[in-house]
Amino acid sequence: MSDENEGSVNGDDGVLSASDIGGEGPPIEEKPYKIVFEANKCFGAGKCAEVADNWEMDVVSGMAKPRTYYVGEDDLAENVRAAEVCPAKKERGVIHVVDRRTDEEIAPDPHGDGTLSVDW
Repeated sequence: MSDENEGSVNGDDGVLSASDIGGEGPPIEEKPYKIVFEANKCFGAGKCAEVADNWEMDVVSGMAKPRTYYVGEDDLAENVRAAEVCPAKKERGVIHVVDRRTDEEIAPDPHGDGTLSVDW
């Protein structure tokens, strides 16, 4: 898949947004950030678990997983760091931190425009 066509097609405008993925979650006021995790692309490097308490390595599968997919301001920095250090997808990572208020990807944001950079 090329970089210009990186998002999956969905909805009227043809662009997949973070709000299209998963359930509604807790109230946005309580947990304004959402983790979108491309688990199918994780290869178990464990960098996320090294830098963030929200991330753990599953002993059975050998893959990472978040303890929660919805986080507040107090947990934002560690999850952004986990997204930034993830080496999967040729260093573009498979952990995405999204601001639920604006539906913009804040990390890793490889395009620099806030669009969701999943590769499904």
